[in-house]
Amino acid sequence: MLEAQWEEGKFVCVGLDSEYEKIPEYIRTTPAFNIDDSISFFNGEIVVATEDIACAYKPNIAFYEAHGVVGLAAMKDTISRIHDLAPKVPVILDAKRADIGNTNKGYIKMAFEYLKVDAITVHPYLGQEALQPFLNMPDKGIIVLCRTSNPGAGEFQDLMIEDLRLDGRGPLYQYVAAQVADKWNKNGNCAVVVGATYPEELQKVRDIIGDMPILIPGIGAQGGDVEKTVKAGKDSRGQGMIINSSRGIIFASNGPDFAEAARRETIKLNDLINRYR
Repeated sequence: MLEAQWEEGKFVCVGLDSEYEKIPEYIRTTPAFNIDDSISFFNGEIVVATEDIACAYKPNIAFYEAHGVVGLAAMKDTISRIHDLAPKVPVILDAKRADIGNTNKGYIKMAFEYLKVDAITVHPYLGQEALQPFLNMPDKGIIVLCRTSNPGAGEFQDLMIEDLRLDGRGPLYQYVAAQVADKWNKNGNCAVVVGATYPEELQKVRDIIGDMPILIPGIGAQGGDVEKTVKAGKDSRGQGMIINSSRGIIFASNGPDFAEAARRETIKLNDLINRYR
């Protein structure tokens, strides 16, 4: 699914971090709407406006779980709407799951059977053995946290360790990248997460993993530079990037033109990406 989008020059992942309080007031105060109606309507209009431009959609589960059952209902409705309107555009559940193997089966059932997403983010701390239930899903994307976009990411991710693949010694995030590329990706269903806020580290990871996909958050509100990100993140074909923007797209306007503004910002970002490819 991603390959088809990249061939059409589409690299923007629209992050549906649909924080209820930031949804335009006129939607939240519509008399017939409760919370899940408001979130579903907002997301649906964003999808209608961007479905021909986006390479992927990425709802972050935290913004839906915050509202309990109604929030999860809004997420399920949103994902169904994406599949109806844009069946060739993958949906990535940003859930950052990982636990012991048996527990992961519950996460898998939730993500792939109940919500029916195409991919999920996971964290590597429990190791390959625990994550094997995810890795055994050859038709689903398993996107492993590697070098995250937050300011404090280096607390653990930059710790130096010994490994021959890292010229004898290198930071933990590079070891994670090497493990995913060399050992975890037997089914060709893995990708890694590297923040746009760290372009030098992004280049290091690209050098390690070859042409595997990279999910790249941090563009827009977090301050990632598009030119540096594309030059560091593109693969040998000038592709391989899932460049996410959330707030910079979906909250580009807080008025009735929010969907048109989201479309405008998505086109603007995609044009920039293609300019630097």
